Amino acid sequence: MGEAIYRRILSFPPRVILLLEYLEVLIGAAIIALAFNLFLLPNNIAAGGVSGLSTVLYGLWGFKPSFVQWGFNIPLFFLGMILLGKEFSLKTLVGTSFLPLVVYLTEGIKPITHDPLLGALFGGLGIGLGLGIVFRGKGSTGGTAIIGQIIHKYTNLSLGISMVLIDGIIVLISALVFNLELALYAIISIYISGKIIDVVQIGMSYTKMAIIISNKEEEIREVILKQIDRGVTKLSGVGGYTNDQRPVLLCVLDQSELTKLKQLVKEADPSSFVIISNSIEVLGEGFAQTK
Repeated sequence: MGEAIYRRILSFPPRVILLLEYLEVLIGAAIIALAFNLFLLPNNIAAGGVSGLSTVLYGLWGFKPSFVQWGFNIPLFFLGMILLGKEFSLKTLVGTSFLPLVVYLTEGIKPITHDPLLGALFGGLGIGLGLGIVFRGKGSTGGTAIIGQIIHKYTNLSLGISMVLIDGIIVLISALVFNLELALYAIISIYISGKIIDVVQIGMSYTKMAIIISNKEEEIREVILKQIDRGVTKLSGVGGYTNDQRPVLLCVLDQSELTKLKQLVKEADPSSFVIISNSIEVLGEGFAQTK
């Protein structure tokens, strides 16, 4: 059902799709802001990024987090335009501006919990959910991600290492300003947000990839096509020991179809060699479509 809705959206006119992407950026930014005010800020959890830096400055001198985020996000956006030599989309500017606005509008909201562990867990969940939605809208909330891109461009460090370095510095500062325990909670929150981003981007379940080596490849191919209704690709293989030609079949299927595949393959050829692995993301007919 979800895939059918997604395909229906892809058939919309480009202007409608663009409008929906902007809506995703706004919704995602709002979720991030609420997670910040409801869980992270009240528990002094500086979970990296500009929001984490605003938490530290709020704890030190009482600076309004929304003003701090505006003060960093907007200049960083234009700095990125200059140094990275690429066109930053209007959606990124919308994300970097709207997130602090929602933080400002909801700054008086009552926190849900003052337990730092719960704050780290649900704050990370909210941040990851919001960022995942923003990314699906092909937008960004800017901030320290731009600094990471700049470091990546002008040094030999990878983008991932650059981002970990920046977030690590912010967490270290929070350990000095607050305490080491809250810094550890911040690390938990960062980890959870990363996992939730993957869930939003890719989905909960992993698609399975089966590699089948058998001398009865025609029988197995037939049962896959007719009884599982999945496509199958024939590959050419050579036995490493015998140097003989070995037929290889490649099939990608949903996890729910895996048990049936193994049963059918075993019935067709009990001596077949089957390798099953997770496929993080599959794009194409019968699976997710590129947006």
